[in-house]
Amino acid sequence: MLSRYFLARPVFAWVIAIILMVAGILAIYKLPISQYPPVAPPSISIQAHYTGGSAETVENSVTQIIEQKMTGFDNLLYQSATSDSMGMARLELTFAPGTDPDMAWSQVQNKLQLAMTSLPSSVQAEGVEVKKSTRSYLMVVGITSENGTMNGEDLRDYAKSTLESILSRVPGVGEVEVFGGQYAMRIWVDTDKLISYGLTFSDLALALRSYNVEISAGQFGGAPAVEGQRLNASVLVQSFLKTPEEFDSIPLRVNDDGSIVRVKDIGYSELGAENYAVDVRYNGQHQAGIAIRQAAGANALETADNVRARLAEMEPFFPAGLKVIYPYDTTPFIEVAINGVVRTLIEAVILVFLVMYLFMGNLRATIIPTIAVPVVILGTFAILAIFGFSINMLTMFAMVLAIGLLVDDAIVVVENVERIMSEEGCSPREAAYKSMGEITSALIGIGLVLSAVFGPMAFFPGSTGVIYRQFSVTIISSMLLSVVVALVLTPVLCAAFLKPIPKGHMASDGSIWFLRPFFRQFDRFFGWIRNRYTGLLSRSLHRKKRYFAVFILIGVALVYFFQKMPTSYLPDEDQGIMMLMASTPAGSTLEQTQKVVEHVSNYFLEKEKDAVESIMTVVGFGFSGIGQNQGMAFIRLKDWGLREEPHLKIGAITGRAMMEFSKVREAQIFAFSPPSIMELGQAKGFDFQLLDQGSVGHAELMNARNMLLGMVMADMASERPTLAQVRPNGMEDVPEYHLDVDWEKAGSLGVPITEIHQTISAAFGSAYINNFVQGGRVKKVFIQADAKHRMLPEDIDSLYVRNNQGKMVPLSALATGRWTYGSPRLERFNGFPSLNILGEAAAGRSTGDAMKMMEDFVKVLPQGIGYDWQGLSYQERQSSAQAGPLYAFSVLVIFLCLAALYESWPIPVSILLTMPLGAIGGVLASSLFGLPNDVYFQIGLLTTLGLTTKNAILIVQFAKTRVEDGAELISATLEGAKLRFRPIVMTSLAFGFGVLPLAYANGAGAGAQNAIGIPVIGGVVTSTVLVTIFSPLFYVIIEKTFGMQHGKKVTAPPETTPSVEA
Repeated sequence: MLSRYFLARPVFAWVIAIILMVAGILAIYKLPISQYPPVAPPSISIQAHYTGGSAETVENSVTQIIEQKMTGFDNLLYQSATSDSMGMARLELTFAPGTDPDMAWSQVQNKLQLAMTSLPSSVQAEGVEVKKSTRSYLMVVGITSENGTMNGEDLRDYAKSTLESILSRVPGVGEVEVFGGQYAMRIWVDTDKLISYGLTFSDLALALRSYNVEISAGQFGGAPAVEGQRLNASVLVQSFLKTPEEFDSIPLRVNDDGSIVRVKDIGYSELGAENYAVDVRYNGQHQAGIAIRQAAGANALETADNVRARLAEMEPFFPAGLKVIYPYDTTPFIEVAINGVVRTLIEAVILVFLVMYLFMGNLRATIIPTIAVPVVILGTFAILAIFGFSINMLTMFAMVLAIGLLVDDAIVVVENVERIMSEEGCSPREAAYKSMGEITSALIGIGLVLSAVFGPMAFFPGSTGVIYRQFSVTIISSMLLSVVVALVLTPVLCAAFLKPIPKGHMASDGSIWFLRPFFRQFDRFFGWIRNRYTGLLSRSLHRKKRYFAVFILIGVALVYFFQKMPTSYLPDEDQGIMMLMASTPAGSTLEQTQKVVEHVSNYFLEKEKDAVESIMTVVGFGFSGIGQNQGMAFIRLKDWGLREEPHLKIGAITGRAMMEFSKVREAQIFAFSPPSIMELGQAKGFDFQLLDQGSVGHAELMNARNMLLGMVMADMASERPTLAQVRPNGMEDVPEYHLDVDWEKAGSLGVPITEIHQTISAAFGSAYINNFVQGGRVKKVFIQADAKHRMLPEDIDSLYVRNNQGKMVPLSALATGRWTYGSPRLERFNGFPSLNILGEAAAGRSTGDAMKMMEDFVKVLPQGIGYDWQGLSYQERQSSAQAGPLYAFSVLVIFLCLAALYESWPIPVSILLTMPLGAIGGVLASSLFGLPNDVYFQIGLLTTLGLTTKNAILIVQFAKTRVEDGAELISATLEGAKLRFRPIVMTSLAFGFGVLPLAYANGAGAGAQNAIGIPVIGGVVTSTVLVTIFSPLFYVIIEKTFGMQHGKKVTAPPETTPSVEA
């Protein structure tokens, strides 16, 4: 026997324990830290720019061309695409978790090459970017000028031209997005002067491309050279221009009289911005913002630390007065939440120690199970390193839960050794030998069953499978190590540490002298409880039908309350940051949107100053798209320690903000907190896609969306709403001026179609010419009509084009205009036109309820309208579908393990029947506290099932052994229940108090801790109280029903109540 081998070699046992601890300590320093495992599916983004293109033009000419080639991928979950009126096309392809991001990137890149030749030439010229990144921002870096020497454009240029490329090369960074653009050379054209000189935009573009150019002119004496050549030098003819004055001097035409028409004669050049439609401010002051998305699979904490370190290295080279700030950062929450779980871990160890000391009454006996804690926990860290896992919320929760379970094994050993010494008066070594012979099979059985409970979790697919896997591997490792320690080290510690107990005495007799009366009184009290328990158990064995009926009622209650539980994916958390989106009416200017956003900023800085540390606002750019009527804000809250009062929590702040902003008529404003897993979306709640699956058209899709929102508004206005903060994550249709060109007339007048296109595009949308050099960096050159010449439809009439004969033809002779409506941002999902809608569940409801209601609303929409889910909602749907198979598979594996352990098919049934008795406590506790059925609840419920089966095994194993030795069934069962009652109560209380810190946790990360702690505590209570009654009952019923295998006639002894034992 393993235990006896190490009892003879105690040093060897210590060597194994020390090796485990040293390996764990080394692993802790190498393991990465994160909030969650790499749950987010890898995402590959494609981004292209079609200068001057409308949303419809971009979708038809760029987005769909690329989308149609994105087929045939392995493990592709879904793809989304957007096209906006700023000429931007963006596609995101989301792959299944576990997909190699590099391989996915390579496959996307190869497919993109098939589409490149079909894209417009200007798109090809600017290039198409393919990046590995997540959907949401990891952090936003801000740069501001403390001395006021740099304005907003200066800051954005420095961010774009200098910092963007530096941050893009930081390890872990997937994508860098600057709000705004760098400097560009802008040639503003006075169309009246242009026409007066008989020139067109094409003439201007041709002249710029001719004079602003780099020429490779060769060398004097270049190889091969003649013999004796003594000169070798480069010949320079022309290089990129650098200043507005040089551009102003470019000749456009030389007249017959020798006069020259230059650029400055038809307009002017200036060092302007690539993009004027974005304004960024920090606490009301101008700044530049740089949003960073982490690469797929990268560690958030490491990436953020790398970004800060790289910027700190660059700080000595910043312009005078430039300061880096971090208005939005998701990583502080990760650090605080992990630290909170570590604190919970320490509290759990202390509470478990006190519970063990209370029951054992002997400091030496209490220290023995306590020694198992660091050995097993550190050994588990070593196993995490072997599997390549990280220190995250899931692995740390597993260790907190494991503390109560792992000491159980050591407690069973110590308690049994003390019982044998007390009953037989033998030495600790002899008692350890005899004890291990009695309980080794039970310890191994418990370890196998607990592994069977959590083992199936490791094989589930998707993001939920990633969560389950890290938890299950961690807790299984802890369980198996605890069994090894209980078999190898604990007997050695018992033989070395425990003192002999005289026959008939209690272990507490050897406690500290001034505590001895307390422990003796406690032992007498517990003996009284045990006798009452055995009396109750004896009555239950004589009233089987009555108690079995009670069990049926418990089962019915379990099913009822379980079905009534709302569903969710992960609990919401106060992550110390908020976000806000603002949308002014279609056609609003940047100035109008800025006023609304200023009101938002002032509200948070003045009325919420006790909770808000800073706010960064962005106008012209938002979560819904790019446009002058779009705005967003990143709000950073003060440290959690300064916001312990309920009214300073993020939910209360968001509620007050929504009440305030509902009074603003000039805009729709929504304040919201980020999702539990940042990589899975931008906001908490649901992420819904309304699809045009029947090709009904954009107008009908918009009508269907409005019908859907009408039903949503009716629900939100009801007495018991299910939905809250439902808002379209897109842009409303806006007035568009549609220009109809008469192609026949253009042909008859000899005007090339390309000339018409280029003229309109350059005048109103700006035309990219080529590049210039500024500050040592290559930047872009654009031409565009000056602002006063592109204000109204009548300004189109002032444009002229040149025909094949060189004559000027007014555009008004070739085209007529009309007003229509169109979307400034078109969306697609899985190849269908779509509209994205975000929302949350109302107070007291879960996201599962909200998602179900949205699905019900879609059923009454016109035919051809469908729906789909993405991000967090997609994972929640997957999780809900997997919950049933998870429980069923776990029960099956437990049954098979028990059947193999007992060499019996009926006996495992008696243990499995106890599972509802633990589950009912978890369900009732969660329902009482209003917690949903989410991933953490499922983990907690499985943990409760493990504890329940463990308690049942302790009783059944002892009773079965006595029956095999020839004892009567009921007598053996009563004896087993009586002897195992104390260790069951002690181990259950140790486990319960070990989990208790999770249940009462508050602050950062409390949502997850409560979600797993509360159902486990409820399960501990019912599994301890009910299993000790029903487990012996089920064992007796099963044995009687399927017949005794040992030839003993079963006769029930007379119902008695045992006397109170001291």
